[in-house]
Amino acid sequence: QVELVESGGGLVQTGGSLRLSCAASGRVFSINAMVWYRQAPGKQREWVATITNDGSTNYAASVKGRSTISRDNAKNTMYLQLNKMKPEDTAVYLCYAVSSDGKYWGQGTQVTVSS
Repeated sequence: QVELVESGGGLVQTGGSLRLSCAASGRVFSINAMVWYRQAPGKQREWVATITNDGSTNYAASVKGRSTISRDNAKNTMYLQLNKMKPEDTAVYLCYAVSSDGKYWGQGTQVTVSS
């Protein structure tokens, strides 16, 4: 079992920045990849970025070039740095882990970008 807890969300103005965190606990050694998703009100869940155990990263076109996904393995924590934020970035941001014994979701952290 893996537990995921997101933090770092909040209210930010257009053009501002936030760093989201996802702290993992439990069978963290079984995690192969960690992913950020987001879900805006009335919209489907959207993939944002992925980081694998070898450090490979991928980004959705909507955030590429203004976001960075990273991991601190010593702290069992994943981060998402969001810059030049836009109102359309407003969503609940969720952490997702793919492990050898299952797939796990966090509860999410709310990000609101004011125009």
